[in-house]
Amino acid sequence: MSDVYLTKDGYEKLKEELAKLTDEKTEIAREVDETRSQGDLKENAGYHAAKEKQSMLFSRIHDLQVKLQHAKLVDDLAINKEQIRLGATVTMLDETSKNQIIYTLGSADEADPGQGIISVSSPLAQGLLGAKAGEKVRIKLPGGEKILNILKVDYK
Repeated sequence: MSDVYLTKDGYEKLKEELAKLTDEKTEIAREVDETRSQGDLKENAGYHAAKEKQSMLFSRIHDLQVKLQHAKLVDDLAINKEQIRLGATVTMLDETSKNQIIYTLGSADEADPGQGIISVSSPLAQGLLGAKAGEKVRIKLPGGEKILNILKVDYK
């Protein structure tokens, strides 16, 4: 697997999720054992549901372990802090609506638009990458073109 670039917050979020899922492993193992003891496994829907849940849990735990093992923290990398990159918090002015917009660019695992964190692979973030404060960017989005004035670029 190639390197996974994360912000420090994103890395901590994945570590917390891994710890939570690791704790859930014991509960699911107990659930599998209880449903197994209920009789014929061929017709035991509870057993099959518990096994599927266990399989999905193990898969997610494995994915998280691999991501964390290959993680590179962008906070620790020497990057040009004037340009918009992963980890940047960008303050913009929408030319059309005159609304001020603030987004932080995170990895796909960190994305939470409701909290103002968008994936660096989203169309909006892709259009912002490399821009600097004071620049105006035109970004083609699925809903139409946006013209944004970059007011400020910050890194935590």
